[in-house]
Amino acid sequence: MILAYLGAVLSLIGSLFLLLTSVGILRMPDTYTRMLSATKASTLGTAMFLIGIGIAMPEWIIRLILLVFAVIVTNPLSAHIIARTAYYLGIPLSHQTVKNDLQSKE
Repeated sequence: MILAYLGAVLSLIGSLFLLLTSVGILRMPDTYTRMLSATKASTLGTAMFLIGIGIAMPEWIIRLILLVFAVIVTNPLSAHIIARTAYYLGIPLSHQTVKNDLQSKE
């Protein structure tokens, strides 16, 4: 019984992180900061949500741990590739951007 409540709380916290992801996507000024917001919060939110389900339903824990591992590995990697491609395609940075590390590498 306590595991079901703990799993529900973790899933709820994960859902809140996923909600923060959508808020971050709407509020950030350019593609690159939106990508950062979406990647960090959604990785943590998805991981917490899946771990919460795994705690509530122990028979699924192995599959869910594999899913968490896949999300933790692929989400930041794919976001990095998309952001780098966007930069090289010429999608402009926000006027609020202070530092551009890729500009010196061109």
